[in-house]
Amino acid sequence: MEQTKEYIQTWDLDQIFTGGSQSQSLKETISKLTKEMSKVDESIERFDAAKASANDLVEIINQLGPLQKQLRDVFAYIGCLSAQDVNDSDAAVLVAKSGDLSAKMGTVSSKLNQKLKDIKEEAWAQMIQSQELKEIAFSLSEARRKAKEMLPIDQEVLINDLAVDGYHAWNQMYDTIVGSMFVTVEEKGESKQYSMGQASNMMSNSDRNVRKKTFDLIQQEWQRNAPLFGQSLNHLAGFRLQVYKHRGWNDVLREPLENNRMQKETLDAMWTAIEQNKEPFVAFLNRKAKLLGVEKLSMYDIGAPLGKSETKVSYTQGANRIIEQFQKFSPQMADFAKMAFENRWIEAEDRAGKRPGGFCTSFPNKKQTRIFMTYSGTESNIATLAHELGHGFHQHVMNDLPIQNQRYAMNVAETASTFAEMILADAAVRQATSKEEKVALLEDKIRRGITFFMNIHARFLFETNFYEERKDGMVPVERLNELMVTAQKEAYCDTLDEYDPMFWASKLHFHKTGTPFYNFPYTFGYLFSLGIYAHALEQGNDFENEYIALLQDTGRMTVEDLAKKHLNVDLTKPDFWEKAIHLCIEDINEFMQLTE
Repeated sequence: MEQTKEYIQTWDLDQIFTGGSQSQSLKETISKLTKEMSKVDESIERFDAAKASANDLVEIINQLGPLQKQLRDVFAYIGCLSAQDVNDSDAAVLVAKSGDLSAKMGTVSSKLNQKLKDIKEEAWAQMIQSQELKEIAFSLSEARRKAKEMLPIDQEVLINDLAVDGYHAWNQMYDTIVGSMFVTVEEKGESKQYSMGQASNMMSNSDRNVRKKTFDLIQQEWQRNAPLFGQSLNHLAGFRLQVYKHRGWNDVLREPLENNRMQKETLDAMWTAIEQNKEPFVAFLNRKAKLLGVEKLSMYDIGAPLGKSETKVSYTQGANRIIEQFQKFSPQMADFAKMAFENRWIEAEDRAGKRPGGFCTSFPNKKQTRIFMTYSGTESNIATLAHELGHGFHQHVMNDLPIQNQRYAMNVAETASTFAEMILADAAVRQATSKEEKVALLEDKIRRGITFFMNIHARFLFETNFYEERKDGMVPVERLNELMVTAQKEAYCDTLDEYDPMFWASKLHFHKTGTPFYNFPYTFGYLFSLGIYAHALEQGNDFENEYIALLQDTGRMTVEDLAKKHLNVDLTKPDFWEKAIHLCIEDINEFMQLTE
């Protein structure tokens, strides 16, 4: 019998640049790209909006495209270095350098977009119909429209430059502080130190005493640093609000909705459908509390497995399960996952010194991706791995498109990842060999719905209310805690016994400067992927090509147009969202029957 190949749990970054944070080839590439940015900048300066032809614009696009691809490789590589070892001081220097590069590139792009804005409507309509520009017309028109909503170019450039050591520096400070944090847990008479990422994995421990004790230790560590995180959150929000004020933007959701190519009506329809269908999820949480032998669940119980122990699944076993299930829906997805495991595109080792959380980052110039997570053998870890591979596959099918059409928004990015997760969860439930196993797997699947409908709803409510209060001045730590608990109580329909007041500090997403309101796109992606999944089940073997076509359109149309074209649904109406939610409720109904 053939021996199963063991997959290595650390990634290989030398395929991108050799030498890690002291890479000479990286330094040379940065130097070269800096010079090329100056050349493109000069070309844009010479671009005359009143006289420009399609060929003039094509010339700049041809300069800019390869530069953007290579820069994304550089940014992704530096991000990987800083995530794999938070104590790497050379990587921290490179993070600052990437901030400088990003600002310079932002300035170059802003200048071009301002020039596009000045082209007269009739001339523009003719220009984007030219053979060379037709394929990227959506991206160019979007950039031109956004430029019309910005400040004059010299002011936007100043904001961009000041953001490097202001706005974005708060995000970097947050990462630095979290990297130095740890908790000490007593295990069998020994003291063990865990990073915050490792400690958070213990929330899936089957022993409630372990969960409670670890939760309290984590809370204490976040509370110890709360004054610092309170400062960073307030100042990055303050910077953002000042920029909005000067641009004349009154709604804090304007930028995130623009970034996600999404109408406010779509967001409202989604949250309304969720709010009106929470009762079954409340019933599920109450049933889980009963099964765990407690009157009410606390925040640290939500991720608890049902049963006394949880079987650990090796990394290789988890990888093979993912490949096997992907194969049934899309052989190309399975091939991609296999390639990622075999070529060591994944950093999954469970060790101290890593940043908490998980991500997938892309190297469009090299046509590769890298996945980062901490794998400890739980079902939740396998789900995370599948989730990140979904992101990777999304980029994989975009690799041969123009770089302008590879810029897909976060909400549709989360669609591909959640779809991949769904494949694993559904297969696991179908293949359960006993009632106990089916209950445990259904619970794990439903819990993901709880995350999207309740946890992320709480994040959205918190952030919305925080920004309103921040308009009137700094919001103290005590008030941030109150806002967080209030949001959690509303989102969880006051079903829990103990909440997580420090969640505003512990969740990296609140502190990310590149993406405002890093929350609702996850819920959008989850529900949109449910609609795609239902469509896939109907289509059978014909689905793969349709799915890839949908993914390839994500960078060149709004989500409303995407849904209309590929699923024939209207996202601004509640019908689609309710139908998707009811797929989750069917799982709850089955769970409730099995646990009567």
